[in-house]
Amino acid sequence: MNYISLSILFCAVLCATAAAQEKKRPDSLSRTGVAAIDTVIMEDVDTGEKRKVRIIIPGKDEGMITLEKTEKNYEYESKDKNKEHDKKVTIDRTKKAHPIYGITLSRIDLGLVKLIDDGSFSLSDDNEIFNYRRGKTVNFGFDVLQAGYRFNDQFRIFLSGGFDWTYIRLHGNSIFDPNTTPLTVTDNETDISKNRITSTYLRLPLTFEFRSKSYTGMGRMRFAFGPEAGFLLKGTQRYRTADGKIKQKGDYAFNQFRYGAFARFGVGAFGIYAKYYFNDIFENSPQHAGLQNFTFGLMLGF
Repeated sequence: MNYISLSILFCAVLCATAAAQEKKRPDSLSRTGVAAIDTVIMEDVDTGEKRKVRIIIPGKDEGMITLEKTEKNYEYESKDKNKEHDKKVTIDRTKKAHPIYGITLSRIDLGLVKLIDDGSFSLSDDNEIFNYRRGKTVNFGFDVLQAGYRFNDQFRIFLSGGFDWTYIRLHGNSIFDPNTTPLTVTDNETDISKNRITSTYLRLPLTFEFRSKSYTGMGRMRFAFGPEAGFLLKGTQRYRTADGKIKQKGDYAFNQFRYGAFARFGVGAFGIYAKYYFNDIFENSPQHAGLQNFTFGLMLGF
């Protein structure tokens, strides 16, 4: 009898608790068949923006909440089986103006280098020592930092920082003094091979970027341009003799500060680029005055 009495008492307590919970349910929710209202914080995976969202969870007769992601909004739709309480909440996700900054690995460039001698692609007699291998004289670079401001979904301005290498592969046997200005040839008689002189710069481009809407299966079209400055980090010459490989480091009279302009165009993550530097490759070297750098090629990542 004690066990039966305890069981009856326990069932009574459960029934009383359930009735109390039902009374606490707001009338406004009961009438609509909505089980709960909650507020959560959502983060847009494309922009990193966070916003509060009011979520309405349907009652047992309403089915499930579905999520649709469109180009400009999120849509939460509660579908009632009786079609009486269908609810649809649209959250605008248009990208607003905001600062952009941080570490990046983008604008990875790989292109060909053309030397321009007083506006011509043909080298003068004074610059004939830089007769280079056209298909093997290349440029490589990338950005690692950026900071700027996105004004809207189509336009942003930012300053980025990265590294840039120019590899000039020479036909001749010229060996240069690494620490002399003006640039001086120390040996032009020794038979050498794989002769290459390289400049390494810290690059600082200021980018004005425009982009279109996103196209299905293709992404956005982007166009960017702006000025670029560079500070020399080092110069290097490598070559091979009968005794083995030789590597020398120094300034090689490369311009300590160079400046120019660039343009980029791409679709999705891929594109093309071109850069032209207005000042000479070598500084305080009158014999090589007017020798400039023009680069064009492929890029990965905007």
